[in-house]
Amino acid sequence: MRYSLASRFKGTILGAIIGEQIAFSRSKQLQSAGTLKVPSLHWSNMAILYAESLISLGRLETQNWQKPQQQEFTNLKNSYGAILATLPVALFFHDNTVKLRQNLLLATEIWQDDPVVRDGTLAVGYAIARSLTEKLSPQTLISQTISFVGETQTNLPQQLLEVNNLLEHGAGLKTVQSELGKEEKLSNIIALAFYCFVGTIEDFRLSILRSIQDSYSYSAIGAMTGALSGAYNSAVGIPVTWQLMLLQQRPAQDSKLADSSKMVELANAIMAVWSGVYNLASHPDQVKEESGAMTPPLLSLQATAAPHVIRLR
Repeated sequence: MRYSLASRFKGTILGAIIGEQIAFSRSKQLQSAGTLKVPSLHWSNMAILYAESLISLGRLETQNWQKPQQQEFTNLKNSYGAILATLPVALFFHDNTVKLRQNLLLATEIWQDDPVVRDGTLAVGYAIARSLTEKLSPQTLISQTISFVGETQTNLPQQLLEVNNLLEHGAGLKTVQSELGKEEKLSNIIALAFYCFVGTIEDFRLSILRSIQDSYSYSAIGAMTGALSGAYNSAVGIPVTWQLMLLQQRPAQDSKLADSSKMVELANAIMAVWSGVYNLASHPDQVKEESGAMTPPLLSLQATAAPHVIRLR
C-alpha cells in the first residue's frame, strides 16, 4: 500500500479545505471586499451532518433533518459546495461501487432538480474512491468516471471527454480553459478540476497552483482539485507549510471557510467506524474527552479489523 487509508481520508478533507482557502486568499487579492462573493452557507456544515449520520448509524440518514435545515441547504444549489458536502459519503462507501452510487444519489436528493450537481457528485465521488482503493489509472480515470456517471442529459460527460482528449495531446491550461469556455458553469468547474488533478497527478502543490491561475472561479476549482489530489496523494503529499497554515488559523465565528480541525476529526471518526472499531459507548463510565483526545482507559478497549469482521456486541 502506497499510503495508509487513514492518510488518504485525511488528505481528501484537508485537500479540499486547503485548496479552497488558498484560492479564497487569491480571490481577496484580486477583488475588493465589497465585490468578493462569499457563500452564505459553507459546504462543511452539510458535510458534518452527513458525517455524523454515518458515524452514529453506520448509514446515511437524511429523513430526520428538520425542514429549516433542508431549506437552508438548498442554498448550495448550483454550487460546488453541494458536491464537496458529500465527501464523507464518498469516503465511507469507497470500497463498494454499488453502495457508493446509491448513497451519493441519496445524498443529492435535496437537489432533485439539479442534474449537474448529481452528475458532478458521482464523478468526484467515484474518482476519490478509485484513489482510496488504489485502482486509479490516469489514462483510464476519466473514461471510467464517465461510465460511472451513466446516461444523462447534462453536458458533463462531454466536458470530461474533451478534457481527456486535451490531456492526451498535452494541452496547456490556457488551451483547456479556451476550449471549455469562460462561463461560470458547474460542469466547466468540474472538468477543469479533473484537468488540474490528472495533468499533475503526483504533485498536490502544483495541481492547486494551476487550479487558481487565470481562472474565473478560484475557490470552486481549488477546493475540488484539492479533494481529488488529496485523496490520491494523501495527507503526506500536502505541503507541510500549507498544513501549518491551517493550524495557525482560527476560524472566526462568522467565517464562511471550513474549520479544518473539526473536519479532520470527523474524517478520522469515519475511518474508525468504517474499519470496524468497537463501539466504546458501551462503557459510558470511561468515555470522556480531554482536549478532543480519548482518555488512557479507552486505549486498551480499542480493536480494529477489516469491515464487517468485528461487530457491535
